[in-house]
Amino acid sequence: MLEPRLTARFWVDAYLTRLRLHDIPAFIVAHGDDTAGAVIVKLSPLNGTATAYARAWDLSTGARAWTVLAQGAEPEVDAAIRRQRGYDPDLWVIEVEDRAWRHLLGDEGLA
Repeated sequence: MLEPRLTARFWVDAYLTRLRLHDIPAFIVAHGDDTAGAVIVKLSPLNGTATAYARAWDLSTGARAWTVLAQGAEPEVDAAIRRQRGYDPDLWVIEVEDRAWRHLLGDEGLA
């Protein structure tokens, strides 16, 4: 049985709304394909570092999970995201800015 898939735009809108409800600033840095674009979430605690998260298949469970794509100095994370956008121009990039390192990706409905 096929699972229904949300469009990328629907997921991004829901994610931004959830962040706003928690007073966590977030911005669309790159607008990907509305229907099937993949999403990278960059978390910046505003201290010169960042972490980029992307969804990947967990081979042990068969589920999709958020994994760290890049982590470290913010310019290095930005370079990793640019490389990913070079491979996939349909990619969405959402930047979350939170000094408490909150991104909500593990919350129900977003994981």
